[in-house]
Amino acid sequence: MKKYFIRYKPFLVFIGTFFFVYLTLTVLYQWYLDSFDGIKTDFITRKVSDNTMQILSLFDKNVALEEDKYQPFIKFFYHQKYVIRIVEGCNAISVIILFVSFVVAFSGKLMHTLFFVFSGSLLIYLLNIMRIAALIVLLYHFPNQEHLLHGVLFPLLIYGVVFFLWIIWVNTFSKYASKSAK
Repeated sequence: MKKYFIRYKPFLVFIGTFFFVYLTLTVLYQWYLDSFDGIKTDFITRKVSDNTMQILSLFDKNVALEEDKYQPFIKFFYHQKYVIRIVEGCNAISVIILFVSFVVAFSGKLMHTLFFVFSGSLLIYLLNIMRIAALIVLLYHFPNQEHLLHGVLFPLLIYGVVFFLWIIWVNTFSKYASKSAK
């Protein structure tokens, strides 16, 4: 049994680190969400909504949002039509937690890891805002395509970018990339 632990040590360290970071960040994020009373929308989701409105306002001033008084979500109106609601799951924090967990599990030099985690998380955040803005416009014009747009295309886009970032990380900056390069 000991020889298997030695043989598969890199894999076991990766899995252990990944789950430790993932669970730690998830628990911290849940603690953050629990600090809201279940009626008020959390700060991050409100910020995503505000940033989405700012992006859309650059192209069309006919946008508005309204925080629901009884539920933790924000209603988005486009040309006076209620198009979508933005809930906590729309803020991409769970995707960022997944991204960070993988990068840390395949860590490299500390400064490279911190820079990649920060810049990758920022990229995911910005892409998510653009995703929501595009989704609002597209659902306004094509409301019958909600499943395709919200359930297929946009998750494929955001997770595809995360996967691409992981490939860049593993092949360029992780400690495993430096070993294979030598």
